[in-house]
Amino acid sequence: MRSARRRGPYGVKRAPYLFLVPATALFLLFFALPIGYAVWLSFRKVRVSGLGLGSGARTEVWAGLENYTGALSDSELLGGALRVLGYGCIVVPVMLGLALLFALMLDSERVRLAPFTRLAIFLPYAVPGVVAALLWGFLYLPDVSPFHFVLDELGLPRPDLLDGGPLYLALSNIAVWGGTGFNMIVIYTALRAVPAEVYEAAKLDGATPLQIALRIKIPMVAPSLVLTFFFSIIATLQVFSEPTTLKPLTNSVSTTWSPLMKVYQDAFGNGDIHAAAAQATLIALVTLVLSFGFLRAADRGTKRNAGRGGAR
Repeated sequence: MRSARRRGPYGVKRAPYLFLVPATALFLLFFALPIGYAVWLSFRKVRVSGLGLGSGARTEVWAGLENYTGALSDSELLGGALRVLGYGCIVVPVMLGLALLFALMLDSERVRLAPFTRLAIFLPYAVPGVVAALLWGFLYLPDVSPFHFVLDELGLPRPDLLDGGPLYLALSNIAVWGGTGFNMIVIYTALRAVPAEVYEAAKLDGATPLQIALRIKIPMVAPSLVLTFFFSIIATLQVFSEPTTLKPLTNSVSTTWSPLMKVYQDAFGNGDIHAAAAQATLIALVTLVLSFGFLRAADRGTKRNAGRGGAR
């Protein structure tokens, strides 16, 4: 009896760690291990001897920082980063602005059919990105698009959204259409968590619905806005499926349009997996630095506002 009593507390203390074993194993196998292998490949390269024929003609050797210096001086990779920057300047403000607007409208007292409207706005997020890009791609094509047919019947010019500058709008529209619903749900959930007494007190003070939205609701959901902005930045830096899916439909999208497309082309098109690993590592580092810097700035802003409120 004494030995059983002694083992009891030890078993209870060990139980949480046993529950963590499956998650830890999955994290190591499918996250940490691939990242470590990619970093290891980024410091290697293939040395070709002679004509590269026969056994031992191609050997893998240590490359040091050669792949990283090549990636930083690669004009195609830098050009893809600039294109993604322009793409993000369109997607992030429009998507978060619409998500906030829809969330505020659904949280209004006068809204009708709120469950149906909420589901209708969220439903595009459930459509896979490749399927959404294909659907919009055929809607953009002048020869098969019903919108172009209507414009022809009305005698109006048909814009080519898959060529030149409008291509950014075409790609941004796909991302906004698919991502607004998810961000709206996050913001709307935060709005529903605000106590009703806050709104009632504002109404007693004579605040209008617009003043309540601007001065109470939006500041109260600021953490949710920070979270959705954080997710949107990461998704923008990792854009891949939309331009890749639209590439067969237009010549304006190259195989290196975005940084991830450049990584894919070098790894599986050119067969240079070591250079692709270095580029992928740099993209991951940039994403980490931007995300960490933004979260630090948002945290400082939150603490500064909290300090002002306490001082008042």
